[in-house]
Amino acid sequence: MNKFLILMLMTSLLSVSCNKSGGGGSSSEESQSAPITDDSGSDTGNGDPSTPTPTPNVPPQALTFSTNVELLNFNTEQAEKYNQAIELVKLVVATEEFRTKVLNHTYNGSKQFANNNGLTNAQIYQSILDAAEKLYPAKNNRMDLEVELYYANNSVVGYTNGSTTQIWVNTKFFNNYKINSVAGNLFHEWLHKLGYGHDSAATAQRPYSVPYAIGYIMADIAQDFM
Repeated sequence: MNKFLILMLMTSLLSVSCNKSGGGGSSSEESQSAPITDDSGSDTGNGDPSTPTPTPNVPPQALTFSTNVELLNFNTEQAEKYNQAIELVKLVVATEEFRTKVLNHTYNGSKQFANNNGLTNAQIYQSILDAAEKLYPAKNNRMDLEVELYYANNSVVGYTNGSTTQIWVNTKFFNNYKINSVAGNLFHEWLHKLGYGHDSAATAQRPYSVPYAIGYIMADIAQDFM
């Protein structure tokens, strides 16, 4: 069975726009923290894990979480790959495992995230379900985003800034990433749109920030659907 058949059965792919626009930004995810790796250091997404069992033990908003993502400067193959990652995001948000891992995340011996904007884990989880981006703060339970591909021969996987709804994704990494790692990067950058940040340098606490830590959670669970 095609490994993405479950995605096709559960959801339909989003439409794609192939326009291009420019931009810049300051918030970024660097390659040192991605792709997501397992304990052996190998890129995840291989193997044939079983499909996670659906569970009703999540808030209704987790089951209705939706996306409105416009793709810019994508060819057909790249758009298909990114749309599959978008579908994985919706599947993961709907799982009890995602809820549990966000609620139980620990940093410095406490259930918290670094760079948490003064919010508890439960409040951060609820903000994900509310999906109220800072530029458009309506709680619409929907990821609203524009994504543009670009190429740069550096260590930046993707970046964005607070003045735009757009994120930029470096094809140097995207073209070789497995779908679960693409989903993790997408979620990382979208969490910036909700107002969460992280240290610009590779500090000890940065992996425990909301964008990095929940991006890792997303990629880790997403591989179970592949």
